[in-house]
Amino acid sequence: MQPIVAPSLLSANFGHLDSDIEMINNSAADWLHIDVMDGVFVPNISFGFPVLEAVRKKSTKPLDVHLMIENPQNYIERFRDAGASVLTLHYEAVDHLHSAVTHIRSLGMKAGVSLNPHTPVLLLEEILPWLDLVLLMTVNPGFGGQKFIESSYLKIRKLKALIIETGSAALIEVDGGVDLQNASSLVRAGVNVLVAGSAVFGSPDPAEAITTLKNCDTRLA
Repeated sequence: MQPIVAPSLLSANFGHLDSDIEMINNSAADWLHIDVMDGVFVPNISFGFPVLEAVRKKSTKPLDVHLMIENPQNYIERFRDAGASVLTLHYEAVDHLHSAVTHIRSLGMKAGVSLNPHTPVLLLEEILPWLDLVLLMTVNPGFGGQKFIESSYLKIRKLKALIIETGSAALIEVDGGVDLQNASSLVRAGVNVLVAGSAVFGSPDPAEAITTLKNCDTRLA
C-alpha cells in the first residue's frame, strides 16, 4: 500500500515559499508537514501562528502540524483555528496526555503523539487506542538535514507490534533522514507516513522526488 507523503516545509526555500507550496499542491504529496519549535523544548525556533495561517491559505493539502514546544496542550484550539488538520504533541512535553489527545480529536483534528529517539514505544501502550498516529523521530529533533538513526528500524517494528497488540488504528509516521534510498525499507518495517525535507527540497526535481517516495512500495522485495 502506498505511503502517505508529507514534505516538510522546514526545508523549503523561504525566499520562494509561495512557489514551493504551489509545487506541493500540484504534486503527489498527501499532507504538508509543518514543524513548530519554540527554542525551549528543542534548540531551534520555527513557524508561529501567522506563518501557519498564511500557509493554510495557500496550501490545498492538509496541514500535518508537529509541535515541538513546551506545554503544547495550551495551544490546541489556536492551532485548530490556524488550520491544522493533524496535530501531534510530544510525549515528553505533556503531563496529561489522554486529556490533550481527546481534546484534539473533539475539535475535529487527527491526534498524534511523537517520541524522541531515546523514548521507548512501550510508554504509549495505554494511549494507543486514542491515537490517529504516532510520529517517531528518527533524528534528534530541532534541525533538518540530519542523518537517519539506523536503530529506528527496530523501534518501528516494536511500535507496529504494539499497535496490533492493542488493536489501535494508529498510523506510524517517521521524521528525520528519510530519503529515496531508505523509504522502501521504512515502509517494509511498518511506516505509513513519510516526512521528507531535504530529500524533497534538496532535489533537482522536488515533485519527482515526491512521486518516487509515493511509489516506494512498488520497490519492496
